[in-house]
Parts: sequence; C-alpha cells; structure tokens
Amino acid sequence: MMRSLYAGVSGLQNHQVRMDVLGNNISNVNTVGFKKGRVNFQDLISQSMAGAARPTDELGGVNPKQVGLGMNIAAIDTIHTQGSLQTTGVMTDLAIQGDGFFILRTGNKKLYTRAGAFGLDENGHLVNPANGMRVQGWQAQEEGGRTFINTSAAIGDLRIPVGSKDPAKATQAVFLACNLDKRTPEIPAGAGPAAIREGTWTTSFDIYDSFGNVHTLRVDFTKRPGEPNRWNAAVTVDPEAGNTNTLVEVGAPGNNNANTFIVEFSNLGTLLAVEDAAGDRLTEGALQVQVGFDVVGATPPAGGGPVRQTFNLNLGTVGGVANTVTQFAEKSSTKAFKQDGYGMGYLEAFKIDQSGVITGVFSNGNNRELGQIALASFVNPSGLEKAGENTYAVTNNSGEPNVSPSGIAGKGKIIAGALEMSNVDLAEQFTDMIVTQRGFQASSRTIQTSDQMLQELLTLKR
Repeated sequence: MMRSLYAGVSGLQNHQVRMDVLGNNISNVNTVGFKKGRVNFQDLISQSMAGAARPTDELGGVNPKQVGLGMNIAAIDTIHTQGSLQTTGVMTDLAIQGDGFFILRTGNKKLYTRAGAFGLDENGHLVNPANGMRVQGWQAQEEGGRTFINTSAAIGDLRIPVGSKDPAKATQAVFLACNLDKRTPEIPAGAGPAAIREGTWTTSFDIYDSFGNVHTLRVDFTKRPGEPNRWNAAVTVDPEAGNTNTLVEVGAPGNNNANTFIVEFSNLGTLLAVEDAAGDRLTEGALQVQVGFDVVGATPPAGGGPVRQTFNLNLGTVGGVANTVTQFAEKSSTKAFKQDGYGMGYLEAFKIDQSGVITGVFSNGNNRELGQIALASFVNPSGLEKAGENTYAVTNNSGEPNVSPSGIAGKGKIIAGALEMSNVDLAEQFTDMIVTQRGFQASSRTIQTSDQMLQELLTLKR
C-alpha cells in the first residue's frame, strides 16, 4: 500500500517540474532567440516480487514479477530548432538562419547566444545593449595599403568607429575604356583650329593627390596622318592651371620628356600596342603608361623642387574589348571607368552581409571592410548550459566551440536587419499543459485512493 503512495508523490513532484518548464516556455514566447525546453520522464525503479524462470521439459518459462515504485525525470532538453525571423530594419539587429551562435565576451568569460539584438556603445564597440557584453569577431587589418580580414587569427571585440576619418589616397591607377571612331578624319598639316577640333577626341577624369585635392586628367586623341590604326595621345593634368610638367613613359622611368604616347590598333579594332615618344613599346598583355605631374599648390620638400606624383594610365588588354580602348566605326565615347584615389571622408554608415562582414560606407564614396562577426558551433548544442540573459555557457558535454565565419562547418548565414523569434509554439505548449495537468491530477487520485484503502484497513477492527 505504501508503494502506491510514494509512486503518486513522485508523479506529483515530477509533473510539477514539467509544468514549471511549460510555464517558462510560455513566459518566453516573445523572447528573442529563446529555445524551448522539454521534459522527458522515465520509470524510477521496480521491486522484484519473483524472478524469471526458464522453460523445462514439463513447463514453460515464467516471467518476472515486478512492481514499479514511481517515475523520475529522464532529461530536461533544450530544443534548438530554428525560430521565425522578424524584420526590424535595424542594421545592428542580426539573426542566424541555420546553426551557430554569436559569441559574447564579459570579462575573460565567453558566452554564446542566438539573440542578435545588438547595438553600438560610446566607443563604437558592437555590444548587447541590455548587458554590455561585447560581440566577438575579427577586426580588419591593413597591410601594404590593402585591407583584409584574417579569420585564422584569435577573435576579439568588434569596433565600428562611426564618424572616424578616412584619410585621402592619391590616385595610383586610372583605367580607360573609350572607343575612338575609326571614321575620324586625319588632321592635315597646317590645319586650322576647326579641323583640329574635329579630328581630336578628348576625354577627362578627376584624379586625386595625396592631400585629397582633385585634379583634372585630360587625354586628347588625334589620328596620325597616313596611319589609319595609330593615334597620338597627349596627356595633361590640370590643363587650366598651366604647365604641370606632365610626362608620359612606357617602360623604365626617366627615358622620356614628353607628355604624349601612341596607341596602335589592329584591323579588327582591338588594342595592339602602346608606344611613348622615346620609342619604348609594349605589345603584350595589359598595356599601360606611367604618367607623372607636378602637384599644383603642394609645399615643396626641404631640398627644393616641385612635388611629383605618378600613376598608371591603363588602356586595357591586347586583343580585348571589355574595359579596353578600342577603335570601331562607332561614335567616339568618353569613358574612364575607374580610378583608385579619393579625398578624405568620414564613416557615415555601415552594412553587414550574410557572411558577417561589416563594410563601412564613407562620405568620400569609399567602401572598406571593418571586420567580420564570428560564429560558434557545437557537437552537442543541447549540452550547453543556460546562463541567463539569453546566453549559454560551455559544459563538459557540449563540446568545445568551433569558431569560424558563417557558412563554414555547418554554421548558418547571418541576416542583418532581422531578429530570430522564440521557437515556442503556444498550441503545443497548451496541449502539453493539459496532458501535464491530467497526469498531476491522476497522481493525486492515486494518493487519495491509497489513503481510502488504508482507512478501510483501519476500520476492520471495529
């Protein structure tokens, strides 16, 4: 009789725990990144009344006789299924579509979360504004004028310095892709200004010096008399500012004292060769000329003399058409499609792509990578321990975190401007609540009925 009493007590206690988990799930139905819990039961222990017997020649086998002594909690699992994504439009709100966890640092301790409601603090660090924990990743590095992100390095705090300066960069390369009309008339000797204008095609483009000053680059193309596939090109920087001592060279520097070069085309209209006034010539691969000029308004160095700046004027690839100077029987076009200089700017905004790369948008039109958000994955994410504030801590059974960018080793992709909602399904929770209530109620009836049987036993003496 006592066995049924204690079996009922175990049912009451453990159904109450299940109800506690359900209540926690329901209370977090709108918690960002929350993962629901689930309680599994198992029988506690069974008392053997008689053992099993094997069959004999005369009789069959006998099964064991056992009485169960109640139930116990087998596990309280955390269910890491994907939650729905809600668009917020806030660029620092991040959601993970797939597996993986954001990494947060508090002191020397690292915690993990699916809740990506992040923001910036006073110093520009990407943090969880609810508790100040800093988001971990890789800060961009600059080496040799090139910005890159080393994802094999140790992770650290991510900083987005909104409002910081982007220093000016001098133009080092200009890329031409214009078309020179094959039908352009040649300029005869002694021609007047009108004929010269008609036979000359001019293209201009803005370039920058190391101070961020804008200079005008002008290239004048004229067809050479008697040579239908060869054009003279005169390069001038700041033509309105007077003589800037512009020099054009092909090959080794210092071998030419002119600002002109010759462009030669094949009969098919594609680029064939480039040659400077000194006779140096290139006929293979990517053709370019080196342009040098005096920077107007720059302070001369201590040794005297003007400040010189050089850059490469790229004409395209021999035999190519795309992004290459050509000569077709089509109207001449002005196109200097790219140059790599810019003036000083300020970081005005930033964006985060699906790989977690943070790209800064500067007021000078320059876009530069600032860092990349790191994600962690675990062999057994259900083994993580909830540490409060939507975070998880590593345990002995979760495995060590595998840290890498998104999309690697089973990690999902990052969605900016969205948050992952709780994966709690209210219909499922209410149904489990009914089942739990009935289980609790039935266990209480077991105790009540056992008590009535004891009462009947006590009345036998009357």
